[in-house]
Amino acid sequence: MRKLIFILIVMLIVSLAVNCATHVHTIGKCPSTNDVVKVKARQWYILWGLVPINNVDSKMMAANAADYEIVTEVEPIDFLINIVANVISVNCRSVIVTKQRTGEKQDIALTKQLVNDEK
Repeated sequence: MRKLIFILIVMLIVSLAVNCATHVHTIGKCPSTNDVVKVKARQWYILWGLVPINNVDSKMMAANAADYEIVTEVEPIDFLINIVANVISVNCRSVIVTKQRTGEKQDIALTKQLVNDEK
C-alpha cells in the first residue's frame, strides 16, 4: 500500500513538473510594462499533443505590432482541463501575446474576432 501511494505521489510530481513548461518569444523590443494589451487564446491538441485541432495565429493576435511578446504555457486552468481531457488524448495550452496598446478600437475589434474564431 505504501509503495502504491509513493508511486502515485511521484507520478503527480512528475506530471506537475512537465506541465509547467513555458516558452517566451520576444519579437522586436519587449513591450514596455506601461499601457500594454494582452491577447489570449487556447491551443488544442489531440493524440497527446501530436496533432493540433485549432490554429492560434500569434502574428494575427499581435495585429501588425512591431514589438510584442508571445508566451505559450500550461496555466493552472489548462492543467485541470488536461487532467480530464487526457483520458481521451486531448490537451491544451494557453498562448498569450503582449503588445503595446495601439488604439482602443483596433484592440477591441481584434479581441472580438478571436472570440468569434474560438466558437
